[in-house]
Amino acid sequence: MASLGGNITPPGLDPKLFFAGISGVVLFAIGLFQLSHQQPQGDGHNNKEEPNFLKSVLLFCYSCFLKPHPKTGAKGTQQDALEAFYSGQAGIYDATRKTLLKGREDMLALVAAQLRFKADKSNGGLANGKRIWVDVGGGTGWNIEAMGEFLDVPEFFSSVYLVDFSPSLCEVARKRFSRLGWSNVHVICEDARKFRLEDYESDASGEKTPTRSPPSYFTKKRPEHGGADLITMSYSLSMIPDYYSVVDSLMSLLSPNGLMGVVDFYVQSKVDISFRNYTGGLIDRHVNFLGRTFWRAWFDLDRVALEPGRRDYLEYRLGTILTANSRNYMLGSIPYYIWLGCHKNPFSSSSLPHEIVERIDALATESPYLLPVNKNNLTSALTRAVERTAPEIRSKAFDAAVQNLSASLPLPSFFYQNHHWRIYYDDQLKKHTQFNDEYIYAFTWEDSRVDDRILKLGPDDVVLAITSAGDNILSYVLRSPARIHAIDLNPTQNHLLELKVAAFTALPYQDFWKMFGEGKHPGFRSLLISKLSPHLSSRAFQYWLSNSEVFTSARGRGLYDTGGSKHAIRIFRWISHVFGCRGDVKRLLAAKTLNEQTEIWRSRIRPALLSQLVSKLVISSEAFLWAALGVPKNQLAVIEADHAVSEAVQGPSSTAKNTRAHAVWHYMVNTLDPVVQQTHIATDNPYYHVCLAGCFSPRCHPEYLSPDSHARLSQPGAFDGLRIHTDEIDEVIARITPGTLTVAVVMDSMDWFDPGSGAATRQITKLNRALCIGGRVLLRSAALEPWYIRDFEAHGFVGKRVGNREPGTCIDRVNMYASCWVCAKRDHLPPPTPELESLGDAEVDGLAAI
Repeated sequence: MASLGGNITPPGLDPKLFFAGISGVVLFAIGLFQLSHQQPQGDGHNNKEEPNFLKSVLLFCYSCFLKPHPKTGAKGTQQDALEAFYSGQAGIYDATRKTLLKGREDMLALVAAQLRFKADKSNGGLANGKRIWVDVGGGTGWNIEAMGEFLDVPEFFSSVYLVDFSPSLCEVARKRFSRLGWSNVHVICEDARKFRLEDYESDASGEKTPTRSPPSYFTKKRPEHGGADLITMSYSLSMIPDYYSVVDSLMSLLSPNGLMGVVDFYVQSKVDISFRNYTGGLIDRHVNFLGRTFWRAWFDLDRVALEPGRRDYLEYRLGTILTANSRNYMLGSIPYYIWLGCHKNPFSSSSLPHEIVERIDALATESPYLLPVNKNNLTSALTRAVERTAPEIRSKAFDAAVQNLSASLPLPSFFYQNHHWRIYYDDQLKKHTQFNDEYIYAFTWEDSRVDDRILKLGPDDVVLAITSAGDNILSYVLRSPARIHAIDLNPTQNHLLELKVAAFTALPYQDFWKMFGEGKHPGFRSLLISKLSPHLSSRAFQYWLSNSEVFTSARGRGLYDTGGSKHAIRIFRWISHVFGCRGDVKRLLAAKTLNEQTEIWRSRIRPALLSQLVSKLVISSEAFLWAALGVPKNQLAVIEADHAVSEAVQGPSSTAKNTRAHAVWHYMVNTLDPVVQQTHIATDNPYYHVCLAGCFSPRCHPEYLSPDSHARLSQPGAFDGLRIHTDEIDEVIARITPGTLTVAVVMDSMDWFDPGSGAATRQITKLNRALCIGGRVLLRSAALEPWYIRDFEAHGFVGKRVGNREPGTCIDRVNMYASCWVCAKRDHLPPPTPELESLGDAEVDGLAAI
C-alpha cells in the first residue's frame, strides 16, 4: 500500500499545510518529470481498459493532491476511508507507485536470501510440509509477483496470503493472480488485526475451518507465535492508525523461526536512538531538522504518519536481523528504511531467560571453547587458582545480553545473525567513531608465508591476531586451528574481514576473485543483497550497502584504492606521472627477471620516488605517515632513534644528517631497494604488486585468493572457530580464560605505545595471563632492538629475534619492518587480583615456580 492520500479541507489556513504545500509543488514537479520519462508499469499484462500513462499520472495527482477527502468514510470506518481514496485509482496504482515506493525489490531480495539460507540449511525440508507467507497491506499484489524474481512463489510457498483492507485493491490482486495462475495465493480483504491463519489453513485432519464457526479472533486467545514463515509489510505500517495492535497481532502469526520484512517511509533524529544497542546500526538513519519537519508535514497531507514511534515499536517488539536506511533521490530524497526481524527471544519464542543466557554464553562468550583438548596439570593449576580468586569471566556480548534481557529489550542484533563470527560491540563509543567509518588498510602488510613458517599452526592452537584487512586471519584459518580471535579497534577493518568471510561462504570463485583479486565487481550491490546478506552482521551489511561504489564505480579504481592507505598509493601514482615514469611502472610489472626489474627501478622509478625533495616535502610528514601508512608518532620516534645511531649518521664516512627527513628516507631505501633486488614483484610479491597495479593478478596474489583456498574455505563450518572482536587487545585478552591462548600475533602494535606510559607492561602482563606455558607472541617492529622486549623478559617471557633487516637484505617480501620477534612464555605471573593475597604462600610460590 502507498499513501492513503486525499486532502482534508481545513476550516482555516494551517501554516504547516501551507508550508508543505508550497514546498511540495517543487517536489511534485520533479516527480512528474521522472514519471514522464518512464514506461507505464501495470500488473504485467496488457489491459486496454486501463488509462494511458498521462491519464494515470493526472489521476494520481488529482487523487493525492486535489481531491477533497472526508476524515472518515461513509460509514465512519477506516475501510471506507481507504476505499474512498483507492477505488478511483486502483487500476493505475502500480503504474504510479514505481518511482515513489523505493526499496521494495531490495526488501524482497533480502528476505528471499534469508529464506533460501534457511532452506539450504535444512536441506530444503518444510516444517509440517508447509511454508507460509503473509503480505500485510499487500494492495494490488505487486510485491508477491515481484518476489518471483527471487523465488519460485508457487513452488517455494505452500500458501501466500495477501491481507489488505481495500476491496478495490484486493480485486486488482485477484485478477493478477488469476492471470498468473498462482493458485497458492489467497487474497483476504480484512483488518490485519483480525487475520488468523487458523481461519484459512487446514487443520490436522485436512479439513478447512467451518465457515459457520465464529472467527477465531473472537473465540480464541492469540498464541505467542503462529505458522507464518514470512510476514512482509510494504509501505503499509506508516498508514495504519492503530499500529501497536497490528504489530502485536503479527507476533502471533509469525512462526518461532519466522522472518519479518518491512520497507517504509520514516524520519528520525539520531538523538532518539543513540543509546539503544538493539537497532542493528545507525548508518544514515539520522534525518536533519529540515528534512524531518518537511516530510512529516508533506506526508501528513496524505495521512501517512512518519513519526518514529512506528519503527521504534517494531524494533522493540521483535529482534533486528538486518536494517538499512536510504533516500529516494528521484523524489527529493524521501527517507525510507528496510528492516528484517524475528521474534525477540532468539532460538525459540518460548525460551526462558536462563535458557537464552546459557545459549549466549556458549555462542558469544570467549571463554568456554578456549580450553585446550589436552589440558596439562600446569594449566589446570593456574585455572583453579584464578577461579578461586577472580570473578567469573564473561564477554562484553554476554554482559550486554543480560542487561537487555533484564529490561525486556530485544538482544543486540548480533545475536539474531545466522553466524556468530562477529562479537557485539557498542558502535557509538568514541574509540570506534574516531575512525570516521573508514578503514586504513585495504590489504594486509604482513607476509603470511613467513608467519606460516614461524608459527606452524596446528589443530590445538588458539590464536589471537590483529585483523588489519583480514588477509592474515584467512591464512591462519587455512591451517584449521581450534579458535581464532581477530581483533581490531576500527569497526570498518572488521567489516572488511566479515565481507571476505561472507564471500567465501556464499560466492563462487569467479565472483570472489573479481571482488578481492581485481578489487571491482559491477554486480556487487546485487550480490550483497541476494547472496551475502544472510552471512553478514547488520552493521557490516549497512556499511557495504552504503559503500557499494567501492566495487561498482566505473570511475573508481576499486577496493585497493580505498582506505587510509590509498593516500600513499595515490601519491606514488602522482609522483610517477609528474616525473614521467608511469610507463616504467607497467614495464616493471611485466619484467621477467630480477635483473630487468632492478634496472627499471634504478634508472627510472627510484630517482623519482626516493628523491630527497619528495621525502622532505611529503613522505617525512607526520600527518602523511599516519594517514597514509598508519605510522603513529611513537613508531616514527623509534625509526628516528635507530637512524640517529646508524652508520649513515655516526659512521666514519657519514652520509646522512640526524633529521626526520633523512631518517624516513633511509628507512624507505632500506625497505624498497632490497625488495626490488630480491623479490620478483610480477609473480611472487603480491604486497607491492597491488600497490603498483591497483589489483592482484592470477600469477601474483595472497594465498587466500587461490582457487584451492576458496575450495577449502567455502566448505560448511570452515569459519566455525572464528570470532571477530571490535575492541582493544587488552579488553579481549582480559576476558579470555587464563592459560588457554597458544599464539598472539600483535603485528607492530607494541611500537605504538609510549615507553613512559606503562601501557606496554600492562598488556604484556595480560598476555602472560592468557597464554599457556610455551605460548608465543609474534611481533614486528620498526626498531632493530625494540625497547619493550626487556619488558617481555621481565614478565615471564623469553625474547628471540627471528628476523633482522640488515642493509641490502629482505626480512620478508614486505620488508617494511626492521625486525621480527617471537616471545615465548616461560613463567606464569600471579593472577592480577587483590584476593591473591588471601592465598597461602605455598600455593602462590608454587604458581610462580611453574
